[in-house]
Amino acid sequence: MAIDFTFSPDVEEARQRMRAFVDEDVRPTEERLLADASGRADWRAELDRLRSRARELDLWMPHMPKEWGGVGLGPTALAAVSAEAARARFGSYVVNCYAPDEGNMHTLLHWATDDQKQRYLKPMCDGSMRSCFAMTEPEVAGSDPTLMRTRAVPDGDAWVINGHKWFISGARGAAFAILLARTEDDPEVPQAATTAFIVDVPSPGWEIVRDVETMSGSHNHCEIRISDLRVPDANRLGERGQGHRLGQYRLGPARLAHCMRWLGQIETALDLMVGRAIERFSHGSYLADKQGIQWLVSESAIELYQAKLMVLHAAYRIENGLPFVTEVSMAKHHVANTLWQVVDRAVQVHGALGYSKDSPLADMLLQARWSRFADGADEIHKWRVAETVIDAYRQHGSTRSATGDLPL
Repeated sequence: MAIDFTFSPDVEEARQRMRAFVDEDVRPTEERLLADASGRADWRAELDRLRSRARELDLWMPHMPKEWGGVGLGPTALAAVSAEAARARFGSYVVNCYAPDEGNMHTLLHWATDDQKQRYLKPMCDGSMRSCFAMTEPEVAGSDPTLMRTRAVPDGDAWVINGHKWFISGARGAAFAILLARTEDDPEVPQAATTAFIVDVPSPGWEIVRDVETMSGSHNHCEIRISDLRVPDANRLGERGQGHRLGQYRLGPARLAHCMRWLGQIETALDLMVGRAIERFSHGSYLADKQGIQWLVSESAIELYQAKLMVLHAAYRIENGLPFVTEVSMAKHHVANTLWQVVDRAVQVHGALGYSKDSPLADMLLQARWSRFADGADEIHKWRVAETVIDAYRQHGSTRSATGDLPL
């Protein structure tokens, strides 16, 4: 049998090493920093210490090849390690495998010139440079990049760019942006209208208007005004008119990377739910003995099991060069909704405590809500899946190939 749900000894060892690092160092450090009422805690020094420790433990950049200083894990192994890292708030950051930099690293690795890699990718891998990805615009539907209005016009050996972006995560403090802008007036297909550029930040014409405050507060999701911004043609990333292709190449695996991290958060929420249920006594018995609570636990466990299998299978398809877009859409929709539902159930089991800032669940729930539209809204993924299923039936008289193409 070719099907095997165990990891090789080296990958399992890396997973256990990540779990121990999170449990023994990252989480205790987070708790100590968050509990510091004096405001004197040196967050930067503590996070830098954790990042140094990640390097010592060979956990630095699990997603990047060894020649770039990473661990060199494939997508399937990365799922296991990323899920472990995400059980702590800063886990993904301290191992330098967090959004948007993780996706930008992959993009530069596969699309950048040698000079661009030395100028931008190498410092990111060293941990000395952060980045952002500027695609979404307020005036048009973010789920349809072909409607993009930001415009880049050639001017000698440079481009002059004007436009408007928002929800550009990580823009404050980023040393550069990967910016998508329209460069073609009448392409053969709408997807060939945009080009990607590397923009050094700060630059004249690149204005951070504000950090768009969300329902969970301010988290460096910025609005950007772009006015006569000059970018040398040497900073064009990929070929002219290939911006949409580059963006989709980046977002496919990046969506699954989100799912990998969400698995860790779902498991944390379920652990908190069960921990509360077995300790809280009410109306003659513990919550864990009450059928209504048991249903919440069982539904959450079933959905988490499904989510893990979907992520592993989608990662397997990426790793083995198989078509993966539909499987990633399915996983993205299911895992995002599982995250929201399980955290919400955990809040319910905790009652007022879960709704308060005394519990991590309140912040987890606020953060979970964005997962259902980030990197593609639920409705877009369901629409794409439906298209694939219908097309499969039209071509083959069966939907089998569109439901994971599994051997059963």
